[in-house]
Amino acid sequence: MFCVIPQRAVLALMLFTACAISYMLRVNLSINIIAMVKEPKTHNTTFVPTCIAKSVTNVTIEEVSEEKFEKLTMGSDSEGDDGYQRYDWDSQTQGLLIGAYFWGQIISCAPGGLVAERFGATKTVFISTILAALCTFFIPLAAMVDWTVVWLLRFITGIMGGVIYPSLHCLISRWAPPVEKGKFIGALLGGSLGTVLTWPLLGMVIEKWGWPTSFFVPAVVAVLWSGLWFYVVSDSPQENRGISEAERSYIENSLKGLGNVDKVIPPYFQIFTSIPVWAFIIAHFGNAWGLFFLMTSGPKYMSSVLGFKLHSSGFLSALPYLARMLFGFFFGFIGDLIQKNKWMETTTMRKSFITCSHIIPGSLLFLLTAAECDVIWTITLITFSLGVNGASSITNLANSQDLAPAFAGSLYGIANTVGGTTGFISPAIVGYYTKDHNGIDQWRKIFYIGGAVYIVSGLTFCIFGSGENQHFTVDQKPANPEKGQKTGIENNAFESDDNKNNTTQI
Repeated sequence: MFCVIPQRAVLALMLFTACAISYMLRVNLSINIIAMVKEPKTHNTTFVPTCIAKSVTNVTIEEVSEEKFEKLTMGSDSEGDDGYQRYDWDSQTQGLLIGAYFWGQIISCAPGGLVAERFGATKTVFISTILAALCTFFIPLAAMVDWTVVWLLRFITGIMGGVIYPSLHCLISRWAPPVEKGKFIGALLGGSLGTVLTWPLLGMVIEKWGWPTSFFVPAVVAVLWSGLWFYVVSDSPQENRGISEAERSYIENSLKGLGNVDKVIPPYFQIFTSIPVWAFIIAHFGNAWGLFFLMTSGPKYMSSVLGFKLHSSGFLSALPYLARMLFGFFFGFIGDLIQKNKWMETTTMRKSFITCSHIIPGSLLFLLTAAECDVIWTITLITFSLGVNGASSITNLANSQDLAPAFAGSLYGIANTVGGTTGFISPAIVGYYTKDHNGIDQWRKIFYIGGAVYIVSGLTFCIFGSGENQHFTVDQKPANPEKGQKTGIENNAFESDDNKNNTTQI
């Protein structure tokens, strides 16, 4: 089996599932909290205006009583008839709870890359996933104590989740040949699958077994997956037991000259004084804004504004992430094809596709404000906006590998620290604008902000960004300094190594 299936293909699959599990633990509260809280009564009036979606093809605008609205969006369980307590958490408290994860994430992202580079990405991902799963498992118990205890558990979950992506970038820098990086970066869009599966699944779990079960399910799945990860994944080709000698040589030769170093403190002064690095960080911030905004507030918009029932809002909120994943694979393939055939310089490619990853999604959020209660147009625009953002697999998500291959994990961790702030800034903005009334006019302002952040960050990268190695220096010679050996990049991505041995090399 190991001789037939290249181990870097196995690794790519595990990277994909690692992101899916990470997002399962990250996004579950966004859908669960709708069932955990009572619908706040913000006015003394009997009726509140909202969009009620009776079906995808028959949508009208009604004025309904708060009691009717709760039954339409939550079902008969909204008052706790299922035997589980519901909490009087207002919109600002809910924003704090959803944002707690991201407060933890920004603390651990930057050091997460360093930890993975020094102590091993495999162990880092394994331990952090186990601890995050435990925190998720105990949230129903914590909610019985006080919302602040729930906040603390989500904060710790965020600390554990913050090290995941820097660790995965660390693995990519040691495993991915240059002409295959697009596919590996595309694998990091597995988080979209995590969202696609989690929201609809938990929506059904909540309606069938109650909201506490919706925390137990992702926790158990994460623990089981962690065992598979620890058994299958290794930190480098040299440490992998199942890899063939041909594949190991191919990977090593293709990475020669890229300055890979182990257990060295990154040159932070050079990193933080680099203009292309800051352009990358800003682009990543804009990308994270659009992603986390829909992740943290999408189910609320679908449920409380458009009027979908809980299981429907979970499914429809997840659709954009499915589109993002599929587009991400497509753009990753295109990026590798461009690199292999040298149709564009790396910098030109990154800046060209910023149009898809940032400019178009931002423009569609502006256009979304005109859709109002037209559910079909709303879902279409949101889905396409996040879908074309899948081009980030060959723009900001890949740029840390360009700028500093030896410190890709650390550099991505720094960018994700900054980008992670959007995870609590965005819910806070939503909470601020919807604290007195949760209607179309309030959400129009929220979409304007999101569109502006997308576009401005994208234009900044187009002006100041780069796809070239910045050659940050450290007081240690790069590993594998030998020159003049073949890179083997003419081989097809993930081609079986037995087949390579029987192929005439160019």
